Amino acid sequence: MSPILETTLEALRIGVGFLWTAAWAIIMGLTVTSLVQVYVSKERMAAVLGNGDLDGLAKATLFGAASSGCSFGAVAIGKGLFKKGAHAVNVLAFMFASTNLIVELGLMILILLGWEFLVAELLGGLVLIAVMAGIVHLTLPESLFAEVRETLAERDREHGVTEDPTCGMAGSDEYTITTDDGETLQFCSAGCMETYRQQTTAAGGWRADLQSWGGWYRLANQYRKEWSMIWTDVVAGFLVSGFVIVFVPQWVWNALFLQGDGLLVTAENAVMGVAIAVVSFVGSMGNVPFAVALWGGGVSFAGVIAFVYADLITIPVLNVYRKYYGWRVMLYVLGVFFVTMAFTGFLMEELFSALDVVPNLAGGQTATEQTYFELNYTFYLNLVAFALSGFLLYVYRRGLGAPGEYRDPVCGMRADESDPAATHGDETYHFCSATCKRAFETNPEEYAAHGPMASASGHDHAH
Repeated sequence: MSPILETTLEALRIGVGFLWTAAWAIIMGLTVTSLVQVYVSKERMAAVLGNGDLDGLAKATLFGAASSGCSFGAVAIGKGLFKKGAHAVNVLAFMFASTNLIVELGLMILILLGWEFLVAELLGGLVLIAVMAGIVHLTLPESLFAEVRETLAERDREHGVTEDPTCGMAGSDEYTITTDDGETLQFCSAGCMETYRQQTTAAGGWRADLQSWGGWYRLANQYRKEWSMIWTDVVAGFLVSGFVIVFVPQWVWNALFLQGDGLLVTAENAVMGVAIAVVSFVGSMGNVPFAVALWGGGVSFAGVIAFVYADLITIPVLNVYRKYYGWRVMLYVLGVFFVTMAFTGFLMEELFSALDVVPNLAGGQTATEQTYFELNYTFYLNLVAFALSGFLLYVYRRGLGAPGEYRDPVCGMRADESDPAATHGDETYHFCSATCKRAFETNPEEYAAHGPMASASGHDHAH
């Protein structure tokens, strides 16, 4: 076997091994997040976050921690909140909390990096939000943000942009519902459109809801949506981390990050950690395995934790800021986040050093020395997690308890008479979206065998 091929296989072994190690934590975390998203109401969030005081900041942090962990989703929701009147500092706090203080991220950090990094992530996250709020209140160009808010609202009106009522992201003409009151609602995706239908048909509290197939279907649909937003970042992050560990020589890390002790070394490592994150193109939860590669390369505690903080200022996310708000606001957000993330990483290392709880890199196996696939607690936890994930996928694909009497023959989602329809043979088929309708019309024979009607068992009780 050639050395290049052998090295590549080793990189894949490490990347997939990391993914296997953290799989149960990601699945369980996303399940908890989905439960929160389905059963914790976030209506009128923008009104609650309108004030730039301590109460508004605390609520923004809590709302963010109860949201999903996709960087782009957080930015899009933040835009909707800002346009509706939420204070800029609360929007930034919401975005940071929704990408750094969520359950699944915390579990990943605990599994891959250890409890010290988890404490630094949670405690440092709160410190970062507080420091960021102070900087924004001192430096916020109020007139600029007021002007940008008006421009944003006017531009969206001119282009007919509306917010999805379930998640706050931009709606699409393709996913539209007209309510009984004659109001036209637009959604960002078929999943959010179906979530709205579920919310309007749901009855009772969460305990009663989870005793019916309808409640489990709502959870399954949200779980699917959460995965659809983050899976590419997660897979890319794990695979990239394996290749970084194997292919990047130690002298590169030594050149980028100063070695030794002292305040200057800690500060340089924290700044460089954020800078590496900006150009890494790895966001969301995908930057945790990349952080493992940095830690294995000898980067200091400050540099690694600052890197983990910085998924909201990667180049692709900065480009979204530019499209939404313009260059000046994008540069302002970059400056505020860069300073606060680097400072908080620096502060966490100094605090942990004073308490003598900075983890010892020398103790423990390196990534290349580890054996990832064994009959241990990870194996059994993954079996449970995969069984749960499979059950939720089964509920969703079968449409158990889903609203709507028709079944989209293309994707399996439920539909009703107000949705797009097409006739084939003697049957009329209804679709969740125009996209599925076009797919059916291109090749009706492939899909017609599924039948147009939803199973009557979809409304039976689960228990």
